[in-house]
Amino acid sequence: MANYKLSFTPATDFPLALDNFSKPPHRLPTTPPPLLNFSTGSFNSLPIISSTRGYPSPTSSPPSVVHAVREEVSSKSPVSDSKTAPSSSSKLVLVVGGTGGVGQLVVASLLDRKIKSRLLLREPAKATSLFGQQDEEILQVFTGDTRNPEDLPPSVFEGITHVICCTGTTAFPSKRWDGDNTPERVDWEGVRNLVSALPSSVKRIVLVSSVGVTKSNELPWSIMNLFGVLKYKKMGEDFLRNSGLPFTIIRPGRLTDGPYTSYDLNTLLKATAGQRRAVVIGQGDKLVGEVSRLVVAEACIQALDIEFTEGQAYEINSVEGEGPGTDPQKWQELFKAAQAQ
Repeated sequence: MANYKLSFTPATDFPLALDNFSKPPHRLPTTPPPLLNFSTGSFNSLPIISSTRGYPSPTSSPPSVVHAVREEVSSKSPVSDSKTAPSSSSKLVLVVGGTGGVGQLVVASLLDRKIKSRLLLREPAKATSLFGQQDEEILQVFTGDTRNPEDLPPSVFEGITHVICCTGTTAFPSKRWDGDNTPERVDWEGVRNLVSALPSSVKRIVLVSSVGVTKSNELPWSIMNLFGVLKYKKMGEDFLRNSGLPFTIIRPGRLTDGPYTSYDLNTLLKATAGQRRAVVIGQGDKLVGEVSRLVVAEACIQALDIEFTEGQAYEINSVEGEGPGTDPQKWQELFKAAQAQ
């Protein structure tokens, strides 16, 4: 067995959770954003295990499932293959956790593609500061809390065709657990409540989970799971699997790039993954390492339209090199190669 040197460093490991919000559900029209301060802010409160910067690095070289292209949210999407992907105008994508580290990039990418989106937020005012004034024909904002079934009225789900769920909280106790925002409530009960409320007509739900969920009793994952985060994420996965809904599960490694804390939509659209644009996708919960949040967001959007990803779970990392960007064909090749391993 490989010997891992464990240390604890402050970092953010999982998609950011939203703060508690108790008002009754309602739609909120977006308004122009205020003047913004481009300070970076700090989210580095989560201790995580690491050999270098997060999850232990693999002792062997990563799989060869790497393709090329720029990884930038600002890149324009090529025209999708009409045989495999519905047109943007036919979609209405519900994003849950849309102001978190991954979710904000998902929303920015959907807006850039002119794909109609709907956000379910505990604090809908955050949508204004993040995404600015948007036409309600393109972006709709609803108040709701997945932790409470009564806060998920049917109107939130009317007409949606696809769902991306990227809610989450910290693995270890922190201020973000305030207001009953624990892994059990967010990663298990929240996912269960959301999936239970979805209409059977949904064409795909993409759930952001984590690497290591099937190995929570093994080192080093057992340390990450001291407070149950991997156990509860796996319970959420299993509930989705057994729901009968068409799903794809994305399991990222340790998240890098962002979260962005003071910006507007234009800032999000200019975000890049730096040198870590090449993508590694695997199956069987064997990958360890890091992944850019931009890569995770793009993987979620691409998985919505790739038919053979239905019913599958994929681990995802990013490494230095050119990546698939927003090219659907290259993402199909990456997902297909992972299944062939």
